[in-house]
Amino acid sequence: MIKHEAIHHVSLIVSDIERARAFYKEILGLREIPRPPFDFPGEWFAVGETGQQLHLIVHDGQTKRTGGIDTRDGHFAIRVGDFDETVEWLRQHGIEHRANRDSITGFAQIFLLDPDRNVIELNAARR
Repeated sequence: MIKHEAIHHVSLIVSDIERARAFYKEILGLREIPRPPFDFPGEWFAVGETGQQLHLIVHDGQTKRTGGIDTRDGHFAIRVGDFDETVEWLRQHGIEHRANRDSITGFAQIFLLDPDRNVIELNAARR
């Protein structure tokens, strides 16, 4: 049997590394971490303080997503400390999102798209 410890990283395809870096650093508040000298552009970020990471990989092709925020589409989730503060931060920065404080999941959810239309869930404990 495989003994799981945690998700180490999630990788996302982006088309413009500077635009993506700004979004993940300035909007989501992730911290850049060292990345090996691969022969293609990208960026790595720490997610929280437990060793989990987000890896951005530049890809010259187009992403397949063309529609709006679809909560049933492939996505990754980051737990945030405060639902209301997060929603307000997104509003202040003009980030389109779908928020559901009373999700059937048992925790509050916020869905948004990054600049390359990757779906992101931000969720918080209900208070």
